[in-house]
Amino acid sequence: MEVTELLKEYENGKRDFADANLSGANLSGAILDGINLSRANLSGANLSRSHLTKAELNGANLHRANLSFAKMGSVRLADAEMTKSNLSGAFLVKAKLRRAKLSGANLTGSNLRSAILWNANLCNADLQLSNLRGANLTGANLNWANLGGAKLSGAKLFSAELTGICLRKAYINGIDLSGADLNGVNLSEAKLNGVNLEGSNLVAANLSGAQLRNVKLTGANLTRANLAGVSLVQANLNWARLCYADLSEADLREATLMGANLEGTLLAGATLSESVSRYFCLTVAGAVAAWQTERITVTG
Repeated sequence: MEVTELLKEYENGKRDFADANLSGANLSGAILDGINLSRANLSGANLSRSHLTKAELNGANLHRANLSFAKMGSVRLADAEMTKSNLSGAFLVKAKLRRAKLSGANLTGSNLRSAILWNANLCNADLQLSNLRGANLTGANLNWANLGGAKLSGAKLFSAELTGICLRKAYINGIDLSGADLNGVNLSEAKLNGVNLEGSNLVAANLSGAQLRNVKLTGANLTRANLAGVSLVQANLNWARLCYADLSEADLREATLMGANLEGTLLAGATLSESVSRYFCLTVAGAVAAWQTERITVTG
């Protein structure tokens, strides 16, 4: 279908263009709000800065399409093929992206607030600095995705795949990551205040410089994790495994560590409340070397 034909028919009131073949079409800046392009072939199309608010694109082929800075609020993109598409800076608030294929897509700086991404494939996608507040990512594949600096407060990540994900400097306050597999994940300098990480796997994870105030880490496995300089004020670390973890310069005031395994844990320069210090002395004496606990500050 020719672009001029589509634009003319749209201007005349037609909205149903389902199954149209617009591969490679240049629709940059086009105003197509409410259009129906379900199952349309838009592979390689240029839709940058286009207006697609409340458009129907379910099952559409947008492979390698350019949707940068497109206005796509409340758009429907269920089952859409969007592998390696460019969605940088796109406005996708309340977008419906169930089962969308977005592997390798560029979503840097995009606004996906309250978007639905159930079972979406975001493997190796670039989501740096994106806004995912309140987004539903239940069952999504986020393996090797880059979410550096992304805002995820209030997002749902139940059963999401998170292998190799980068969450450096991300804002993840108050979400539920209980039981999550975050083995080796980069969470350095992330904001994780109030997050539920009960029973999670954080083996060898990098949490250096992260904010973990009032976080729940009950039963979490933090073996060999990097927690240097972390704020764990009022954190619940009961029954957590901290074997050979690096907690140097960490702030553990008012944290609870009942039943925690601290064998080989590095606590040099850490700040502990008196009760935590007493518990530490009673339970791990002899389990760590003297240099691992030097310069500990004990507060009242």
